[in-house]
Amino acid sequence: MANIKRIDGKTGVAYKITVTSGRSTDGKQVRHYLTWKPDPGMTDKQMEKAVQKAAFEFEQQIEKGFIADNRQTFAQYAEYVVGLKERSGAKRRTVELYRELLTRINAAIGHLKLTDIRPQHLNLFYANMAEAGIRTATIKATPKKDIAALMKSKKLTSAEIARSSGMAASTFRPAVHGQTVSKNTADTLAAALGYKTETLFKLTQDTSPLSARTILGYHRVISSVLSQAEKEMLIPYNPAHRASPPKQERPETDSFQPDELTRILECLELEPVKWRTITHLLIVTGCRRGEIMGLHWDAIDWKRQQLRIDRALLYTPESGIYEDTTKTGETRFIKVPSETIQLLKLYRAYYDGLKVKNGDRWIESEYVFTRDDGGVMNPDNVTQWLANFSKKHGLPPIHPHKFRHTMASLLIYNGTDVLTVSKRLGHAQVSTTTDIYSHAIKEADERAAESIADVVLRRA
Repeated sequence: MANIKRIDGKTGVAYKITVTSGRSTDGKQVRHYLTWKPDPGMTDKQMEKAVQKAAFEFEQQIEKGFIADNRQTFAQYAEYVVGLKERSGAKRRTVELYRELLTRINAAIGHLKLTDIRPQHLNLFYANMAEAGIRTATIKATPKKDIAALMKSKKLTSAEIARSSGMAASTFRPAVHGQTVSKNTADTLAAALGYKTETLFKLTQDTSPLSARTILGYHRVISSVLSQAEKEMLIPYNPAHRASPPKQERPETDSFQPDELTRILECLELEPVKWRTITHLLIVTGCRRGEIMGLHWDAIDWKRQQLRIDRALLYTPESGIYEDTTKTGETRFIKVPSETIQLLKLYRAYYDGLKVKNGDRWIESEYVFTRDDGGVMNPDNVTQWLANFSKKHGLPPIHPHKFRHTMASLLIYNGTDVLTVSKRLGHAQVSTTTDIYSHAIKEADERAAESIADVVLRRA
């Protein structure tokens, strides 16, 4: 039987509900507590009836094994869940993303007790993020002067600026190439060069609301934390499952047209063999950028003309450059054309020449693609090089993932079955492939229908 105690405090009336459920190993009674507060405006009779109902439901929950945690806040429990993910082997990037998103989440609902969170709290949070001016890093800095030229005039290298400023070279390198960076990065770089930020950079404020995709990212983190609480029977249900986050319509995949791809390949012939080989592999394999940069020499089967994709080289500001498994944790083998093998052999000769040229300065590693001294490359450098390459040759904007979409779309359009495409891309499920490339699949189906009509119905 539940015990109910009324408490008349300065902030109003509350009830303390106590339920006992057997004894612990040391013989002491196990007690569970719940603080219940009536809705404003309730009469004493209404409160009495409502608290009796709450006590009965609480007692039923205890009997079923459900133990409400009436003290732990969302922020406290979220920290526990992140630790749980780390111990269970979640990818480093996932854990860092959780910590990053929880900063904003905890500011909004972190103080709420797990048992007090309702769908309305989450809906208000999502609505707030959809308002203008909500972004935290709202000020962006675009170079007004040639940063690379200034560095050259002051005889400063990226490595020297990185050492003096304590900032990774990969963080400020976009500014060196004329690209937009955060104000913090601009401030640090300007100070290292001996200028005021406003002299080197044009500052603009981004007041646009967060996108539906970004808000859904926050929703997934909240839902994951509350799902764990529900699983551990700390809350009766997951409020995120009853909330209403914005819907995100999946955009059509951005891929190159065949004539654009031909032009890119022609321009690549004018570039250094290392970058030509990296870009060529992105085009013909459909691999993720990190998978190409994580390629080891022993993963190339020269005779069978195939690559073993079993790792990825990644970068985050918190961890720096590190190696991980593929996104799904699976190993796959990708067949490549003979032209690709020939290009890899040409690059290998260049690579061996670099080793000889560097001598004792060479940093030994198993990676196929390295810095000119053999050191590990930051995978972000690939994205930056492709951006500069596209500008240099007047090509459409190039992002590594665009090659992945292009390969998949071309294969599907030319009749390759979706299962084969899915395995080549390294998707965990075929449904992922069909969802992403539904437009290409529809076009291939329409083409197949016309082919059937040509053969069966339109014979002369």
